[in-house]
Amino acid sequence: MKTQKDRIAYDLVVLLANATEAIRRTIYSHFQAVRRNPLRRAFTSNLLPPPQSRDCCLIESKMNDADVSNQILQMVRFIRQEAEEKANEINVAAEEEFNIEKLQLLEADRKKIRQEYERKQKQIDIRKKIEYSMQLNASRIKVLQAQDDLVNSMKEVAAKELLLVSNNRKPYAKLLKDLIVQSLLRLKEPAVVLRCRKDDLDLVESVLTLAKKEYADKSSANPPDIGIDKNTFLPPPLNPKNAHGSYCSGGVVLASRDGKIVCENTLDARLDVVFRKKLPEIRKHLFDQTVA
Repeated sequence: MKTQKDRIAYDLVVLLANATEAIRRTIYSHFQAVRRNPLRRAFTSNLLPPPQSRDCCLIESKMNDADVSNQILQMVRFIRQEAEEKANEINVAAEEEFNIEKLQLLEADRKKIRQEYERKQKQIDIRKKIEYSMQLNASRIKVLQAQDDLVNSMKEVAAKELLLVSNNRKPYAKLLKDLIVQSLLRLKEPAVVLRCRKDDLDLVESVLTLAKKEYADKSSANPPDIGIDKNTFLPPPLNPKNAHGSYCSGGVVLASRDGKIVCENTLDARLDVVFRKKLPEIRKHLFDQTVA
């Protein structure tokens, strides 16, 4: 922008100089014509001079040439001064316009840089929030997983404790009788099928009569017909050599004769029921959580 303005100012100065030179030549030609023609000179000056000698004419001619040259030089200096002043004005105006446009361009670039910085800063903030949220969720998942592992370990400990219940035969026989009575009260069927572990068959047979009588007393009904399924037994106790196989800690399973109604009253099933029911309280005591 500044170079273009300078070029315009330079062209204007050259144009004025050329015009000055043309004016100078025109004025000089005019005065030469006046000098060669006395009548035209007299008409130009509106005064006819008295007759003079040849020497006086020569002196006057020389004086007129000097005056013409001085006037031309004065006009040239004036025009040149005017041109220089005009050129300076153009340069000042161009400089001001250049500075204004430069400031505008700088401000526009600053605005773009600020906008780009704000955009990138927002992207960084969003990325940080996403990373923080992911880390927080991962931490929460780890905490929940650790809590579940702890609760499951407690259940595993309780399941191992259940394996010891059947070792004491007398209390375990009474427990089997109570489980049979409870299952009969739930089914309320006149004839049922009973399944137990093969190791518990003799205990079940020993308490079966007492269980029928207790059921009849509690339900005010006739004693039911209980058939023991000696072809299909419940899984045996846990075998350390086969820790991943199916096992049963004890108890019984009663079903209607048609098999449509089943009451699973094993120790493992009872543990699952109690564990699900007490799980909120367990979590509250262990992790200080609100009971759901």
